[in-house]
Amino acid sequence: MRKEEKASISISKIICISIILILISGICVMAVNTNLKEVRIILKNGYELSVLTSKNTVNEVLDENNIIIEENQKTIPDTKEEIKSGSVIKIVDKSYNEVQIAKVSEEGVTATLEELLSNYAPITEKIVTEQIEIQYETITKNTAGTSTDTKNKVIQEGKKGLKEIIYKVKYQNDVEIEKIQLSEKIIKEPVARIVQVNKVTTSRSSTTLRSNTNTSTTQKSNSNNASGQIYKITAYCPCAKCCGKANGITAMGTRATAGRTVAASSKFSFGTKLVINGHTYTVEDRGGAIGQNKIDIFVNSHAEALAWGVKYLPVNVAK
Repeated sequence: MRKEEKASISISKIICISIILILISGICVMAVNTNLKEVRIILKNGYELSVLTSKNTVNEVLDENNIIIEENQKTIPDTKEEIKSGSVIKIVDKSYNEVQIAKVSEEGVTATLEELLSNYAPITEKIVTEQIEIQYETITKNTAGTSTDTKNKVIQEGKKGLKEIIYKVKYQNDVEIEKIQLSEKIIKEPVARIVQVNKVTTSRSSTTLRSNTNTSTTQKSNSNNASGQIYKITAYCPCAKCCGKANGITAMGTRATAGRTVAASSKFSFGTKLVINGHTYTVEDRGGAIGQNKIDIFVNSHAEALAWGVKYLPVNVAK
């Protein structure tokens, strides 16, 4: 009996020890399996492989699988980045740029599809033409001297000008995002409003005396200027700065002469005689800056042209 009891005790011990060893090995296997991660590696040539690894960084996973990164290559994510189960390691050229369209978190996409489409909407370009009014200036001529008893008289009504501007405009989702001016040109020159300040004469005798004294002058002035339209009068000389050339030849083919030659718009044909400030000139020239209400008088030197400045005078066509 004692031998049988001893044998039974020995078998029980063996069975207990075996069970303990099995449990320990199972626990170890479970611990190892718990740390294993499934990672997908995409090589530069497009070949893919899936591996199980307990490593923590991209570089360690590549070393474990004997994958070498060449000097002109890189990994996405970077070799120092940590990985987790389900991570993808891509091997690409260093010149490769990956655009991240949407940021994904454990909760899901942080941007809606509508927002993404809005951000990546196509950009369209259009050529847009705009016409803008040019305000006229008001010129005041004081003929009353220091007298405080004056009366204003409008001798020419002002007219607004017009300019045309061409833009290149970029739109995204029908919203203007860029506007670039391409060109600008004057379609119609503004006409200045001219106001004359006159002295009010209350004395009958002084009025009569003034009338008798200035009768001849007034008649001469009326014959030349009374019905004349007011023009912007400037001056130019034969230098390259004024004309872009220095040969002194007009658009009509004549040689420009001071006291005779003026440049005017095509409103006046070549050879037209114009009376300006009591002097008769001939239209012999044109100019890129000559508008419908501007006339250039030819002078001998640039200094004379600068000294002339800008004047607003009535102009009549000589009969």
